[in-house]
Amino acid sequence: MSDHNQDWFEEKHDDIGLRFRLKNRLFSEQSEFQKVEVVETTGHGVLLAHDGMIMVTEKDEFIYHDMITHVPMFTHPNPKKVLVIGGGDGGTVREVLKHEGVQEVTMVEIDGMVVEASKKFLPQTSSMLSDPKVKLHIQDGVAFMKQSTDKFDVIIVDSSEPIGPATPLFNVDFYRDINERLVDDGIVVSQGESPYYDMKMQKVLVKILAEVFPKVHIYNYCNMSYPSGLWSFTFASKGLCPLRDFSEARVQQKFQYYSPEIHRGSFMLPQFMMDEHGDSLTPLPKMSWV
Repeated sequence: MSDHNQDWFEEKHDDIGLRFRLKNRLFSEQSEFQKVEVVETTGHGVLLAHDGMIMVTEKDEFIYHDMITHVPMFTHPNPKKVLVIGGGDGGTVREVLKHEGVQEVTMVEIDGMVVEASKKFLPQTSSMLSDPKVKLHIQDGVAFMKQSTDKFDVIIVDSSEPIGPATPLFNVDFYRDINERLVDDGIVVSQGESPYYDMKMQKVLVKILAEVFPKVHIYNYCNMSYPSGLWSFTFASKGLCPLRDFSEARVQQKFQYYSPEIHRGSFMLPQFMMDEHGDSLTPLPKMSWV
């Protein structure tokens, strides 16, 4: 839920909240699915929120988009066809297209209002949505997965929290459909919630993935604009390992957050997460540190 006064945008949870001082309110409308808000903050630039939950801010969006994209893209040996479910702000598509071998990016976003608001107010993230390699579908991602006959090398589930329109994306049938749409060495990465505040849902997602895929991992990143700062992505594949099969030699450009060292280190989980997930996660190969 959201709570505003004259000077602040606030995202509230049961026992914590995040507040951003405002310069201006740019957009606020109720779509068929959710309330879409865009505000300009004094410290984080333009901020996009769905139903009062912060999706991106200009200041730190690169962290989320680097990590959801480049970890699977540099693990897969030759990703040519990529599917993005959600991601209406366009930041994930922008990062996918930094990989020269990509021939086609399909993006499926349920809420067209998010895409239009991002194009108008967040050109930083939405700049590549009109690229000729991008096929944009405004439709339900679950229905798309059931209907599609295409195969993809990498599928990125860039979803919000499992409430409202994102709820069906945390479902075993959805991931079985994803499994069918992935090539033999395909990878799926999904928004994996906060290990501090959403461990229950994170465990549900990991167990769903473990029912469907032979390899399941979690990796972490730090983002200033999400509750607790520490958040996770899930990584599942039909065989590829994010450490053993990671191709550092292909990392030829400099990113704002992602690097080969961050790639490897993000899979080194704190002990409390290892204890919570137990045998649901696939053991990783031992790493030697220089």
